[in-house]
Amino acid sequence: MKRRLTVAAVAVALTTNCGDVNAALERLSQARHLSADLLVEFTKASNATDRAVMADTDAASATYARDAGAAKDAVHRNLAALRPLLAELRYSDEMAILDQFEKRLADYEQLDRQILELAVENTNLKAQQLSFGAAQAAADTLAQSVDALRPVGPGEAWHVKATAAAAVGAVREIQVLQAPHIAAPEDASMSGIEARMKAAETTARNALAAMSPLVDAPSREKLAAATDALNQFMEVNARIIGFSRRNSNVRSLAMALNQKPARVAPCEESLRALADALGHHGLPKGRWE
Repeated sequence: MKRRLTVAAVAVALTTNCGDVNAALERLSQARHLSADLLVEFTKASNATDRAVMADTDAASATYARDAGAAKDAVHRNLAALRPLLAELRYSDEMAILDQFEKRLADYEQLDRQILELAVENTNLKAQQLSFGAAQAAADTLAQSVDALRPVGPGEAWHVKATAAAAVGAVREIQVLQAPHIAAPEDASMSGIEARMKAAETTARNALAAMSPLVDAPSREKLAAATDALNQFMEVNARIIGFSRRNSNVRSLAMALNQKPARVAPCEESLRALADALGHHGLPKGRWE
C-alpha cells in the first residue's frame, strides 16, 4: 500500500512539472514573439515619421503622422504584455534590457513628437504653393495691366514703357526671392532677403506712381488695376514670409536627418539585444536549468 502511494506521488509530481515546463515554454514563445514585434512596430513608427516629413501634401503628412502614432501605440501595448511574461520567467537580464529600451524610447518619442508637429504644419509647402499660385497670378495681372497703358502723347511712349518695365521687373525680383526665402534655414538669411524684397516693392510703387501723369485718361483704370494687383501681390508675399518664417518643413527635415538617427539607433540596439537574449533560452531559470 505504501509503495503504491509513493508511485502515485511521483506520477503526480512528474505531471505537475511537465505542466509547468509547458507553460514556461509557452511564455517564452510569447516573449520572443512580442520582442520581435516590438522591433517591427518601432521600425514602422520611425519610417512613418520620415514619410510624414517628406510628404508633399497636408493630407499625406497627416496620414503618415497617424501611422506613426498607431505604430507607437502598438510598441507600448507590446511592452505592457512583455514585462509580466519576463517577470514570470524570472529573466532579470532581459528585464534590465527592457528597462533600458523604455528609457531610450522615451527620449526618441520626445523628439519624434516635435518632428511630427512641425511636419504636419507644412508651412514651407504652403508658402511654395502661394508663390506658385496666388502670387504668380497677381504678378501676371500687374504685368498685363501696365502693358495695356497708353501714353498721353507720342513723346512719352518710351517713358511709359521704361517705367512699366521697372515696375514689372521689381515684382518679378520679389518673386525670384521667394524661393530662397522659403528654403532658408536661418532667420538672418531671411531678414536679408526681406530687405531686398522691401527695396523692390518701393521701386514698383514709385514706378506706378510716376506713370500717373504719363498715361492717357482711358489708361487710368488700367493703372489702378495694376496698383490693386501690386497690393494683392504684396499681401500674398506677406503670407508667404509668415509661413516661411515658421519654417516647419525645413526644421522637421533637419531634425529627422541630424537628430533622429541618434535616438533610433540605441532603441534598435536594445531590441536586438533583447531578442538575442531570449533566443538563448530553452527553459526558464529555476529547477529546469
